[in-house]
Amino acid sequence: MKLISTFIIGLIFGTGITIGGMSNPAKVLNFFDIAGTWDPSLLLVMVSALVVTAVGYLFVLKRPHPVFEDVFSLPAAKQIDAPLVIGSATFGIGWGITGFCPGGAIPALGLAIPDPFIFVGSMIVGITLAKFLRGRNAFKTVKTHN
Repeated sequence: MKLISTFIIGLIFGTGITIGGMSNPAKVLNFFDIAGTWDPSLLLVMVSALVVTAVGYLFVLKRPHPVFEDVFSLPAAKQIDAPLVIGSATFGIGWGITGFCPGGAIPALGLAIPDPFIFVGSMIVGITLAKFLRGRNAFKTVKTHN
């Protein structure tokens, strides 16, 4: 049941991303082009996703545990460190250059055009490289004061 549930949730997510236009790099790039051909429609998609997520968390986290797990698995780290900043910047730059983010690129693979395959392949290389560098302690933690 866990595998079936995961598949259905992924299918719903991918369908929503596609319907919302987030798998169309031209639409995404127009959203980022504030001084040119700005298309604000993705703002509605993003705000809607945030509202649904916030409401979902309110209800789901009141449960004693997830349906198919014994405990909730939520991030515990609260510090801002170099890997977080570098990863966030890399994600944003890649999204702005290509018009793809992982959530939009995966459903776009079904279009059988080269661009999402190049993006996803590059993403896999980047993830592998980051894991390798992290394993070698290449990033130093930047302490922040709260």
